[in-house]
Amino acid sequence: MSVTLGVNLDHIATLREARKIREPDPVAAAVVAELAGADGITVHLRADRRHIQERDVRLLRQTVATHLTLQMAPSEEMVAFAVQILPDIVTLVPESSSDFGEESGLDVAGRSDAIAKAVESLRNHDIAVAVKIAADTRQVKAARKAGAQIVELDTGAYANAFEMGENDEFRKELSLLQDHAALAQNYDIQIAAGGGLNYRNVRPVAEIAGMRKLEIGHAIVGRAVLVGLDRAVREMKALL
Repeated sequence: MSVTLGVNLDHIATLREARKIREPDPVAAAVVAELAGADGITVHLRADRRHIQERDVRLLRQTVATHLTLQMAPSEEMVAFAVQILPDIVTLVPESSSDFGEESGLDVAGRSDAIAKAVESLRNHDIAVAVKIAADTRQVKAARKAGAQIVELDTGAYANAFEMGENDEFRKELSLLQDHAALAQNYDIQIAAGGGLNYRNVRPVAEIAGMRKLEIGHAIVGRAVLVGLDRAVREMKALL
């Protein structure tokens, strides 16, 4: 089975919110991304609404023709919103105050009761649930216990190591991803990955046995500024 591409459009909304105007519109961007071959559209609705807005998610639910993934914190407010919208997938992620993305992953083991409650509520409404976690045995086991159907392995540490060249740290981080992908599959959990992936470092992650989906946003939007979104998505799809 080939690896699918979820295109994260958060940074389209970041550009819009920088001027507090109507464009660029992530809803229009989703149409272009799908026509270029994206297998799904992903957005992260944050508590502070710093980029994606509720309006965006509501319109995307009506217009996305592939699969809509909503990234969100496992809070009661966000669970209630997701149940209204009914995205195809909810990915539970940590909420960070930083402008540089999420932490390395959700501490499922440390918040097991709250996360299990969120997972149950979402699954009761036929929403598939993923949790974004570090490549850590304790977190994979906790994700299984919580009832998550998918784990999205955070690739931020791998991406940072890649920039330093094929050294021991790079090999260690890639091995961790491979080992924990295998562990999750032993528990009948599907595997996805995301965080810092780009056109240079994506291939080794895409080649991990059992990898089903990669979530990529910043690299695609950044390249789209130079070559256009259609071409940026097509070039990433070609690498997978």
